[in-house]
Amino acid sequence: MDQRGRKQVLRSAFTLLEVLMVIVILGVLAALIVPQFSGTRKKAMIDSTRIQIQGLDNDLERFKMDCGRYPTTDEGLDALVHKPDDEEIADKWAGPYLKKTPKDAWGEDLIYQQPGQYNEEGYDLSSKGPDRTEGTEDDITNWEKT
Repeated sequence: MDQRGRKQVLRSAFTLLEVLMVIVILGVLAALIVPQFSGTRKKAMIDSTRIQIQGLDNDLERFKMDCGRYPTTDEGLDALVHKPDDEEIADKWAGPYLKKTPKDAWGEDLIYQQPGQYNEEGYDLSSKGPDRTEGTEDDITNWEKT
């Protein structure tokens, strides 16, 4: 290869400075874009859990129509999947009402209480929310928080 050929090859390659500039630009773009997607994911998980809690209302109402009452706190949401041991409702149970015991979008068990503290005639159903801590402001519930 002659001298002219080498200069042409060297000019067509990227310099270290150019490569570093591209990396910096990509880093800045990632820093601006990634947080927007993670916020969207968190909102989608919250919305998914809220919809799941609303959907469980139907399953719990079907259980009540068949058995004459909601599952007790001790029976929990598992009563929608497996026949409770209570002989009083064993013949009335027409389940399973769900394929598996539901968990929230973060893989945590939903919190079920009957009778409810907030819905005294029914039940309280909630998720600990994104922070996975019960009793915080990000909890997702089937009652209006004040």
